[in-house]
Amino acid sequence: MSEDKNLETRIKAIIILEVIGKPPEHLVETLEKLAEGIGNEKGVFVISKKINKSVLLKDQKDFYSNFAEIELEVNELLQLLFLMFKYMPAHVEIVSPETIKTSNNDFGEVLNELLRRLHVYDEIARIMQLENKKLMDKLKVIEEKEGDESPKDEKKKD
Repeated sequence: MSEDKNLETRIKAIIILEVIGKPPEHLVETLEKLAEGIGNEKGVFVISKKINKSVLLKDQKDFYSNFAEIELEVNELLQLLFLMFKYMPAHVEIVSPETIKTSNNDFGEVLNELLRRLHVYDEIARIMQLENKKLMDKLKVIEEKEGDESPKDEKKKD
């Protein structure tokens, strides 16, 4: 397929990446690196990017927020989905085409990729829940041991 034909079928979207942290210069650098990474993804074409100035978060002394607006095109819906999972933008807007026509096989591929990623996240959440339970059980044992060593026991030692 020629490059010109791909131009007609590409999906154009705008994504917004948001970061929070400090120092404010680091946020700009981080957004620059993320935008560069997106541009280096296979089948992704960055049309424009706008990185804003870092702003002090309300009611915070030294935490800042910043965001970048990146206009891009992808050859396939699956590539856009991949970007959503890899870069976790705060917002995505599909600009064109108005209607996305896809085959049932391609749409099935998108759904299967979504399911695969959800299963990975579910597995991570379950592991974290088990680890949390283990830590809480250990904490209870430690608290019970400390509770057994009351001030009365210390007086007997004297």
